[in-house]
Amino acid sequence: MLKVENLSVSYGVIGAVKGVSFEVGQGEIVALIGANGAGKTTILQTITGLIQPRGGSIRFDGADLLKTPAHKIVSLGMAHVPEGRRIFQELTVLENLRLGAFTRKDKKEIADSLEMVYSRFPRLRERRTQIAGTLSGGEQQMLAMGRALMSRPKIILMDEPSMGLSPLLVSEVFDIIREINAAGTTVLVVEQNARKVLSIADRAYVLETGKIVLEGNAKDLLNDDSVKKAYLGE
Repeated sequence: MLKVENLSVSYGVIGAVKGVSFEVGQGEIVALIGANGAGKTTILQTITGLIQPRGGSIRFDGADLLKTPAHKIVSLGMAHVPEGRRIFQELTVLENLRLGAFTRKDKKEIADSLEMVYSRFPRLRERRTQIAGTLSGGEQQMLAMGRALMSRPKIILMDEPSMGLSPLLVSEVFDIIREINAAGTTVLVVEQNARKVLSIADRAYVLETGKIVLEGNAKDLLNDDSVKKAYLGE
């Protein structure tokens, strides 16, 4: 479904991503793990058209994303839950969710999607008239995920979904990611909590200083000695 080949991205003279290649198959949960500054967020932002690469190719469902404007990538079936959530703080929960469906026209389908989001995130229904900036961190993460689902994506890209959340909420967010995937949405997730993300992913890639140094079945990587030492504190 998503194929990234030989991707290189620079900030000035500094190479942030250096010849990265990976793919995500339909129906998979694929994780990108690595330390801060490894290039994970840069890769997601390049896939969704927010950053222009220096070289390489990105294809999604047959479309060349490097020739597709960022605002049109959503309508191809790709949604991005950015690091730090990036909700519209001054709008209500409902207004945020409706903005997630901005590429869609059918009012009944949008209403059905809204109902689906509310059933998956009951707290958003309870707080639908509340100003989004007054929600807790966990609720804001749920809103960011719900807003992405409103575009009815084929694939959802998530950047550090557990950041700043309590252990209980982290478990809840990862359960929701698993449910979203089970309902038919492919997931590419960037995450520093390696243990948690490897426990739900099908496959994973390990990034170090802009390069992929390890890849494989997520369960195998969970038991890999070098991964345990570097990312699991064992």
